[in-house]
Amino acid sequence: MSDILSTAVDALNNKIEDQSFDGSVKFELMGVGAIRIDENGVSVDDGEADCTLTADADVFQSIMEGDINPTSAFMTGKLKVDGDMGMAMKLGALLA
Repeated sequence: MSDILSTAVDALNNKIEDQSFDGSVKFELMGVGAIRIDENGVSVDDGEADCTLTADADVFQSIMEGDINPTSAFMTGKLKVDGDMGMAMKLGALLA
């Protein structure tokens, strides 16, 4: 597992600690790998998901650090969403 993925899994687990998420969302980090969030927590996993968010590692890191708003990233094409948009919004509220 790359350092980027390991750090991202830890950061996401800390953000959603003690909260439940029913459904599944996958972050595809271009050229790095994938992270999946579901009812079991966060893991490095490239399996099927209700919604897939795709961005490069720098954009993902900026979103996680709060430097880039996810909605702005989507509107400017830096973040692509495939699948259930409602699930992406649910994740956004959970991470806020």
